[in-house]
Amino acid sequence: MQATARLRYVMMSPRKLRRVVSLIRGKSVDEALTILKYTHKAAAGPLAKTIQSATANALAIEGTSRLKAEDLSIAKICVDEGPRAKRVRFRAMGRVYRYKKPFAHVTVVVEGVPHEQMGSKKRAAAGEKPEKAEAAPGIVKKIVRRRGTKAAPEKKARAVKKTPAKKTAPVETETPETSETKE
Repeated sequence: MQATARLRYVMMSPRKLRRVVSLIRGKSVDEALTILKYTHKAAAGPLAKTIQSATANALAIEGTSRLKAEDLSIAKICVDEGPRAKRVRFRAMGRVYRYKKPFAHVTVVVEGVPHEQMGSKKRAAAGEKPEKAEAAPGIVKKIVRRRGTKAAPEKKARAVKKTPAKKTAPVETETPETSETKE
C-alpha cells in the first residue's frame, strides 16, 4: 500500500532540498521525522510537513485499525525543479542586475504493509512474538555463526592457547589496620 504527498512551489533551490533529502531517503517515517527535527537546515521544516501529510494520506486510505504510523517507511522521495522567478536588483548609476529565484517541487511516497498481510517474519522484525514453527533450529545456528555473534568453541580455545599469560608477582600492600596495630 502506497500513499503520496506533493509539496509544490517551495521557494528554495532544489540543490538545497536534495542535501536534506539524502539524509532521510529509505528510512522509516519515525526515524526520518526525528532526523529532520534535529537538522539545522531551512529545508527540514517543509520536508517534515510533507512526510507527515503523506503519512496521514496513507492512514486515511487504509484506516488506522489496519495500518499504524510505525509500519510506514519512505519508499521514494524526489525533488524536481520548478519555475524560476525573474527578479531585479537596482544598482549604482542607474544599472539593474537581474537574477532568478528558483522554486522546487517535492514528492514523497510512503509505503506500509497492513497488519493482516504481514507475514510471520515481518511481525518478528516489527517486534511482535514470532510463531513457534518458524525455522529449523539448525538454520538459526548457521545464521548466528555467519553473523559472527557466536564463535565456535574450537576457535576460542585456539585463541586462548596462542596468547601467553603474563606473570606478575603479587604486590604486598600495607593496609591502614596493620599500620595502626604496629604502633
